[in-house]
Amino acid sequence: MLVNVNTAEEKRKISRMILEDLTEWFGIPESREQYIAESADMTMIAAFEDGRAAGFLCLKVTGKDTMEIAVMGLRKEYHHRGIGTALVREAAKTAHSLGYSFLQVKTVQEGKYPEYDLTNRFYQHCGFKEFEVMPELWGTDNPCQIYVMSLI
Repeated sequence: MLVNVNTAEEKRKISRMILEDLTEWFGIPESREQYIAESADMTMIAAFEDGRAAGFLCLKVTGKDTMEIAVMGLRKEYHHRGIGTALVREAAKTAHSLGYSFLQVKTVQEGKYPEYDLTNRFYQHCGFKEFEVMPELWGTDNPCQIYVMSLI
């Protein structure tokens, strides 16, 4: 079941519970805490299975025509069950209903780390297209891959 989460406290609780379970992707404590804190002010869509949060994503505005999946996490035991794809579809629907034309997401460029290769393939599977690599944004060890999806 997908739910729009509205209270800052619940957003922080869900993001903490899930991101702390995903240290392969969110292993830097300071960055993880920043994602958790910032989630409180973003649009959050969460997926619930068996009465508990299985995953979430947060959307933020990055331009007059673009929203971004600023952070997304799905508990490992729920991977490959269609929940992540459902979250992205709902995010695209939400962004489109708010009048945005594009959805973007940033991740580490493919070919750097196995975990992020899975992430790249996931976003490609969801319909995102490679837009740009920014090799210096997160440092040369973590080149930033930007993906975009047209909502029109």
